[in-house]
Amino acid sequence: MEDIRGLYLTELTEYSVKKGWPKFRAKQVYEWLHKKHVESVDDMTNVPKSMREELDRDIAHVKYVTHQTDKSDGTRKFLFEMQDGQMIETVFMKYHHGNSICISSQAGCAMGCAFCASTIGGCIRALSAGEMLGQIYQAMNIVSKEDSDFEISHVVVMGTGEPLQNYDNLIRFIKLISDKDGYDLSIRNITVSSCGIVPNIKRLADEGLGITFALSLHAPTDELRRTIMPIANKYSIEETLDATDYYFDKTGRRITIEYSLMHEINDSPEDAERLGKLLNKRSFRNGHSGIYHVNLIPVNPVDERDFKASSASNIDEFKKILEKNRINVTIRRGMGRDIDAACGQLRRKYGV
Repeated sequence: MEDIRGLYLTELTEYSVKKGWPKFRAKQVYEWLHKKHVESVDDMTNVPKSMREELDRDIAHVKYVTHQTDKSDGTRKFLFEMQDGQMIETVFMKYHHGNSICISSQAGCAMGCAFCASTIGGCIRALSAGEMLGQIYQAMNIVSKEDSDFEISHVVVMGTGEPLQNYDNLIRFIKLISDKDGYDLSIRNITVSSCGIVPNIKRLADEGLGITFALSLHAPTDELRRTIMPIANKYSIEETLDATDYYFDKTGRRITIEYSLMHEINDSPEDAERLGKLLNKRSFRNGHSGIYHVNLIPVNPVDERDFKASSASNIDEFKKILEKNRINVTIRRGMGRDIDAACGQLRRKYGV
């Protein structure tokens, strides 16, 4: 199937010409998909019915199943069904700086991080660029029924899956969501999170897109990282940070380090000191004011896992030690925890 939602306008024009349709039809369809976010081709009112029937066969539909709302902070978790029956979860969050959506890039995940629900059951398949876009557009359609002025201002590719294992579709998605003829999302408001596929971090840097890159590090030493993240058996921390240094050099965009704090595993003052020194020597090289920013994340509960979040006092102490090493630090709010929508809790589910 072509999946026309994932086609660039030039490709959609070629598609239309092959179908024997006038070129201007491509622009109409593109606007219906990416500006008006129609749920059905039947909504494309200025497109002939016979053409709509053919278009419908070439869209990878993302079907809304249900959603939950966290009453404490308003976070919503959506369950969507792909055309082949695969289920994915997508999270919408409201912040003071705008509305953010966290999308999945794969149905499941193969990376095996010990504290994460997304990897339970492995990876079934990659999502197409059109399916990634479909999560955003469907969520927008649902929320906008309550708020007609609603917009998504930030997108994070941080849901189920490893984005850099789905590289080509990821790049296509980024270019489509930021296209001025489409949704026109600011490239600076797109974040991609990865556990560290080193060659593809460098490829992403060379794309020159200028998105924000976030590295899931979660440990200050290779020995510790290997116990919780299988990717550490392939790429050392030094290799991985060399790649993120390269990303900064090519894009000028500060790197986010994600660090899930787990009680008595990676949250000691010694761990904080090691992490602070590790990042300090890289963060201020060549006169830069700080290449790395650390996002501390109290690990979220997962039924099948025994990891516990660090205490508030340990988290505060960890933060102070990093700051003593001149590292910028924030502590992530655990939005959506009550509905299993927080970091590390998303999964390929068949019900909520």
